[in-house]
Amino acid sequence: MTRLRFGFKTEQPRANYPDLVRIWQEADAIETIDDLWLFDHFVPLRLNLTDPCPEAWTLLTALAVQTRRARLGILVSGNTYRHPAVIAKMAATLDIVAGGRLEFGLGAGWHEGEHRMYGIPLGTTADRIRALDEACVVIRRLWTEARTSFSGRYYTLEDAVCEPKPVQPGGPPITIGGTGERLTLHVVARHADTWNFNGTSVDEFVRLNGVLDEHCGALGRDPAAITRSVQIHLGADLAPARDDAIAFIRAGAQHIVLNPRTSLESGLPERVARSLIEPVAASRSA
Repeated sequence: MTRLRFGFKTEQPRANYPDLVRIWQEADAIETIDDLWLFDHFVPLRLNLTDPCPEAWTLLTALAVQTRRARLGILVSGNTYRHPAVIAKMAATLDIVAGGRLEFGLGAGWHEGEHRMYGIPLGTTADRIRALDEACVVIRRLWTEARTSFSGRYYTLEDAVCEPKPVQPGGPPITIGGTGERLTLHVVARHADTWNFNGTSVDEFVRLNGVLDEHCGALGRDPAAITRSVQIHLGADLAPARDDAIAFIRAGAQHIVLNPRTSLESGLPERVARSLIEPVAASRSA
């Protein structure tokens, strides 16, 4: 049986920096929480647009220094926000800072308003996903090659150097988020170690799992090589999320990322572990 893993995600606008340090350290001390995540947005998504929202990679580096055990990452970084050669360098550096604990999350990017306010070109959905495909190639090559040259439709590198390399051989595992059947899941099948589903329908998760398996088959890749991950949102009452987690696990999820949509009060990771993770894990082995 594949080991079931649990993650804990904190969206930056829900707490200030000292409170984020505290809650990450609380979660880091709980063995049943395997990984910790931020989101990659420059403004809040569900709160007041002008509320504080620290930049994800800068904050993740600080939190890496404040933690010791849990793996950590951003679920997921928008590929449109940073050139892939730059983010490859950032990730390599952070993997060293974190002692080889980085999980590298990447997606095509989608937030139209955020792109508009920052003057970042968004492009069409198809262009963003094709650029994501090229970005995965560029990033992995920079992590593994002494010098990288690449000439694509979206990116060009000339004898590029990325030193020092990440601690993890071959670079951090890549998580790709998205649900597009024809393009996104094809990119997942080509490049991802983990696919993250951020939806609410178990039936849709099952259907897209099958689509991903088909893409893997067409590419000659073993579908079992890709971990199936699901984000589940937490309210004040953890019972609905507990039921959702059990349903997704029975449908094939191997990694559950728990994303509180409430304030990040002291003791929340412990309550989540005791009232959700432990009974869900027990139900799987029953």
